[in-house]
Amino acid sequence: MDIDITFGGRSLPIKVENPHRMDTGAVVDRIGEFLAEDNVPSDGLYLDELLPRMVKGIAGCERGCPADAQSFVRKGFRQYNLAYIEGGILQARCEAAAGGVLEIRMFPEF
Repeated sequence: MDIDITFGGRSLPIKVENPHRMDTGAVVDRIGEFLAEDNVPSDGLYLDELLPRMVKGIAGCERGCPADAQSFVRKGFRQYNLAYIEGGILQARCEAAAGGVLEIRMFPEF
């Protein structure tokens, strides 16, 4: 599974070998370091909660894809605008404390 983080015209690609055993803390730390380059605090972005839910939405598929992803988008998550994009891609966008837009996209590997 691939995760693409964009903020301020920059991008951070993250490869997750096994989404069912993702090291959420390590991924959150990498995103925090990425945002810190623009002096954007990652506090209040709830990445440690968001990322596993996104993974479950595209990799869980207990009720069949894309049902879980679409259910997650319908329910929403905190301040994020969620979208399901054809092909199993989940997108989460929110305004960061520094005023820029943080976008997280997860791409499944089928």
